Amino acid sequence: MKKLSELSETNILLKIIIEIIKIFSLMLIFAFILTVYLQKLSKNELPFFNYRMFTVISGSMEPKYNIGDVLFAKEVSPEEIKVGDAISYRGLVGTFKDKIITHEVVKINQDESGKYYFNTKGLTNLIEDPIVYEDQLFGAIKYKSPILSLIYKIINTNIGFFLCIIIPIVGIIGYELLSTLLAKEDKRRERKQ
Repeated sequence: MKKLSELSETNILLKIIIEIIKIFSLMLIFAFILTVYLQKLSKNELPFFNYRMFTVISGSMEPKYNIGDVLFAKEVSPEEIKVGDAISYRGLVGTFKDKIITHEVVKINQDESGKYYFNTKGLTNLIEDPIVYEDQLFGAIKYKSPILSLIYKIINTNIGFFLCIIIPIVGIIGYELLSTLLAKEDKRRERKQ
């Protein structure tokens, strides 16, 4: 009899642990998706606690940042930026127009009114970018997330999307349906007794 009560206590504890893990996982997934979509919808105009998240889509900053790396840029004042910092900015002219670029600062200048402008260049590029003015800045890169980069690289493939997004969602829905049906069946059996 003692073993039976211990087993039921273990099951309750196991159920609580599963629920906590499930809720925590869903909250993390929801926060990540919400952040990504808010930034996409706002065209990265809305920072999240003074940070913006970007994904590298070209090899211009290799080996420092590879294609698929997820970077976090922090809003900083132009005077805080130093030569060698990687900055993210919105391009205004030529092939850069309306694209978000992350390149390294190679030179810092100020005009007569005290406004900053920057010369930037990708690590693998031979020529510098067009001049970057301070009002184009999103921020300086402060962090590269290896975990989010790996997740992005995996879910960016068809198989990865299926394995990491579709199957877990179907699993969670299936688990919830099964739990609900079992609870209803237990209540029905209790009423019959």
